[in-house]
Amino acid sequence: MLDFKKFTLGNGLRVIYHEDRSTPLVCMNILYDVGARDEDASRTGFAHLFEHLMFGGSVNIPSYDEPLQRVGGENNAFTSNDITNYYLTVPTANLETAFWLESDRMLSLAFSEKSLEVQRNVVIEEFKQRYLNQPYGDIWLLMRPVVYKKHPYLWDTIGKEISHIAEAKMEDVKAFFRKFYSPNNAIMVLAGNVSLDEVKRLSEKWFGPIPKGTDNKRNLPVEPEQKEFRSLTVEREVPFNSIYKTYHMCSRKDKEFYAVDLLSDILSDGNSSRLYNELVKNKKMFSELNAYADDSMDKGMFVISGKVLDGFSMDAAEKAVEAELDKLKNEKVQEKELQKVQNKVEATLEFSEMNIMNKALNFAIAELMGDANQVNKEAEKYLAVNNNEVQTQAKQIFRRENCSTLYYLAKK
Repeated sequence: MLDFKKFTLGNGLRVIYHEDRSTPLVCMNILYDVGARDEDASRTGFAHLFEHLMFGGSVNIPSYDEPLQRVGGENNAFTSNDITNYYLTVPTANLETAFWLESDRMLSLAFSEKSLEVQRNVVIEEFKQRYLNQPYGDIWLLMRPVVYKKHPYLWDTIGKEISHIAEAKMEDVKAFFRKFYSPNNAIMVLAGNVSLDEVKRLSEKWFGPIPKGTDNKRNLPVEPEQKEFRSLTVEREVPFNSIYKTYHMCSRKDKEFYAVDLLSDILSDGNSSRLYNELVKNKKMFSELNAYADDSMDKGMFVISGKVLDGFSMDAAEKAVEAELDKLKNEKVQEKELQKVQNKVEATLEFSEMNIMNKALNFAIAELMGDANQVNKEAEKYLAVNNNEVQTQAKQIFRRENCSTLYYLAKK
């Protein structure tokens, strides 16, 4: 059981505090409730661009990294379709430096043309290197528009196309910042070797004066139910034919998520999992084969992906995967097999509680979903799943008309 305290500043910033005296460090995690799904369809990639811009200097601090490194701190960030998350660790004695740095960039970025140009070029280069010029790099640029037709999950966090970033104007960037990077659209977690009184004092001192932003009410288009099988076939300069079978599933917030997540573990978590055992180890059809349940805040994707070994046709490989899915639909998972994956999840959750950065992020996401205390209920929700629920989800998800498949072929 992880203890925590929570308070909210006058400007709407939610602050969560978790004490951990076993470490000399404190982790500060700031989650902004903005991701790629909040972008304009004609200006995609902005949330990810901002992840970079936030390190390009703020109104009073020209360089973010330098002062943090001087006091022994480390930092990083990531963007998803749902959130943008910044985190750092510092020795307890230097915690105020973290408050100074993070509050200043929440207050206002420097917004220089030079910084925009530098970060824009960094993102464009990343787009080219990771998504266009890397083997299998363009999979989700291709796949998302097949799976989604209305919901903004239809583009990847990097954006739809390079031109959206290349043509980003300063006024667009400023408007995006004003709309989303405000205290009332953020959750701050402090985890580590620090007192609650000190966290309250520093929060009020550094974040209290920042003005509240506008209240953003999401009104995203709902993805209609998929009623027909969809597919896309491409040829690329890659070593193996690959297949990506993608099914619509519930959201991370739905109670069914726990059964769906366990379903993905039964299929592909470890060497005793079904897909590995049957199709990688025994039949040697795939060099690798994975299944995972997307943890998106809106309805997400259940993905099965694999690289098909030479000597097997794409058709035979796909049928072999579908045969394994049919087993889950037609026969209940044995109690022993279910318990094994449940125990593994429980152990993983417990292990993650040993790291202050994991704890801070988990608290932030739980609070975003409505209740920070969900952190303490996750394990019991997984353990409460029964084999009827697993079978129900298999039947619901693994329907041909609910599937979009990418056949990613190696050029002959």
